[in-house]
Amino acid sequence: MSPLALLETYSRAHPQEVLLVEARVGELEEVVLIFKGVSSSLTGATAMDADVPLLPEEAVIVAVDRLRSPYTPSAPVYLERGIPWQDFQQRCLGVS
Repeated sequence: MSPLALLETYSRAHPQEVLLVEARVGELEEVVLIFKGVSSSLTGATAMDADVPLLPEEAVIVAVDRLRSPYTPSAPVYLERGIPWQDFQQRCLGVS
């Protein structure tokens, strides 16, 4: 399962949360918002076709922020900030 698919699965299981994901694609920084299994790019275009991956395979997820839903850009409520990808990935996989 790709990292983005893993995050989308996590977000479907936690609909009270919004994930803000920081990723790197080469030299570019990408920010992706995930809510209820749906991903949207905050730094670039989001394809209308859900089958088109939002992040390429070479993308490296750096960190994940957990926010309370509903997400309000002008007043976000953070539950956790800057969770390193390895830590969040273990959480998603149920590894402590």
